[in-house]
Amino acid sequence: MTLTNWAGNIAFGAARVHRPSTVDQVRDVVAGAERVRVLGSGHSFNEIADTPADLVSVAGLPPRPRIDAAAGTVTVAGGIRYGELAAFLDAEGFALHNLGSLPHISIAGAVATGTHGSGAALGNLATAVAGIELVTAGGELVRLARGDADFAGAVVSLGALGVVVGVTLDVRPAFTIRQFVFEHLPRTVLDARWEEIATAGYSVSLFTDWSGDTVNQLWLKLADGEEPDGFGATPAVRTMHPIAAMSPESCTEQGGVPGPWHRRLPHFKLEFTPSSGEELQTEFFVARGDAVEAFAAIERLRHLVTPVLQISEIRVVAADELWLSPHHRRDSVALHFTWIRDGARVAPVVAALEDALAHLAPRPHWGKVFHHAPRPERLGDFLALRDRLDPDRKFGNAFVERHLTAE
Repeated sequence: MTLTNWAGNIAFGAARVHRPSTVDQVRDVVAGAERVRVLGSGHSFNEIADTPADLVSVAGLPPRPRIDAAAGTVTVAGGIRYGELAAFLDAEGFALHNLGSLPHISIAGAVATGTHGSGAALGNLATAVAGIELVTAGGELVRLARGDADFAGAVVSLGALGVVVGVTLDVRPAFTIRQFVFEHLPRTVLDARWEEIATAGYSVSLFTDWSGDTVNQLWLKLADGEEPDGFGATPAVRTMHPIAAMSPESCTEQGGVPGPWHRRLPHFKLEFTPSSGEELQTEFFVARGDAVEAFAAIERLRHLVTPVLQISEIRVVAADELWLSPHHRRDSVALHFTWIRDGARVAPVVAALEDALAHLAPRPHWGKVFHHAPRPERLGDFLALRDRLDPDRKFGNAFVERHLTAE
């Protein structure tokens, strides 16, 4: 049976697939392999995890979460999904600072690609990392902690430095969130009040199909006790799916009902598969202050975008210092596109979007569909780190060599 990613658009070409259940088994596989790539939950939409040689899944490593209340951290295996860790933490009275739209993604994979949630004051998921354990090219187990010289280069690494088998994350006390959904936000209001809207909640998401003079939905996730401002949009009278025609059964509770952080910050529930995988995804990040200009650039391409689009999501992410992060030293607006699963039709639209946004220096999400990535500011430092940890490029593949190449 052919192994594919979640969306089914990538069929992995690995000669061997390993599913180790211990760190020592990971070390043995890596030490004996000529080329290795790592697979988390398979929720990337490009060839980032592909290899013709050995593919290692970290999903079988025992999670074994360990809370250090004094340090304010939890240490866990890299293959655990966020939703599983979140439920454990909440039961112990702790929380993570943020979660992505889907709680189904693995921690190691999300961190390695700079995956994010939303919140003007909140960094991406990798910014919660306080330490990592990775198996490097010779099978050695290396530990890096925040403050170490190489740490900021090793967290968002695209799997190019080793197999991340353990992650230590910052935690905070558990908290309550209320989620509100509004419909038909006027586009003129979005432009005029963008900064107010972007900062209107703990987490803010907008969903649009770019086809009309309103934004389809505004989702506000507020700390308990705060009241929402719909900015002229209409409060939803029923539970909504981001694609209004779809059943909202898989969506987290709305209507302002207070609930635990891990049951409100994601858009979807862990116990449901939010869709069948019949989609492709693209995401570009530009400076938050350039959001309105980016919206206009996308709308000029609506004749290309809308025929292949299911829905688009707009979020905000705080800047960070991680070398390969798409949000490195730039507060960002995330422009996400969920496409139909037709690569031949989607590819030219993605290329047109890259051209239209080029003057705003867009950075792609490393795990989604794109053609070109700008040279990261700290790429030279990252390549020097890779030379030390993986001089023979054991963890390289075509994707990494294409996008992380010295000029």
